[in-house]
Amino acid sequence: MPRHSERRFLPHTPEQLFDLVADVEQYPRFLPWCVGAAVSNRREDGFLAEMVIGFKMLRERFLSRVDIDPPHRIDVSHYRGPFKHLRNHWIFEPVEGGCMVDFWVDFEFKSRLLDRLIGGLFHEAVRVMVIAFEKRARELYGDPRSASARQGRRGQPARRYGGFRRPA
Repeated sequence: MPRHSERRFLPHTPEQLFDLVADVEQYPRFLPWCVGAAVSNRREDGFLAEMVIGFKMLRERFLSRVDIDPPHRIDVSHYRGPFKHLRNHWIFEPVEGGCMVDFWVDFEFKSRLLDRLIGGLFHEAVRVMVIAFEKRARELYGDPRSASARQGRRGQPARRYGGFRRPA
């Protein structure tokens, strides 16, 4: 059963990174192998996310429960699909100059064949996925280290993920 955990500093605010990760419907635009994504059952503390992952001849559809605590944490768990179990979290901690992101995922497929097939590619796939999120953050919020980014999009308020806002 593949597992991956990492902590990374990113030069963006926790709010920006939270919004990026919570905006599941945009995943097909930037995540490799994500060919479809939809959100349903929106509520103040989360939603259901349906995703279609495709690689060559393989396509798998799954439904996850996503629990949110803006802008601090996102927890994902298996609801329906090819997994025996799926657990994942993102934690966003403000630090000087940006955000420390704690990412963790643990899953196992119901099918041993699929588990072995994906398991062999898992760490490379996660590495590519993390790079895709970092690149998307730069596209949306700019590179704070460059002068042009400080004058451009970075000054705009962060987009709010799927219309969820915690009451003040």
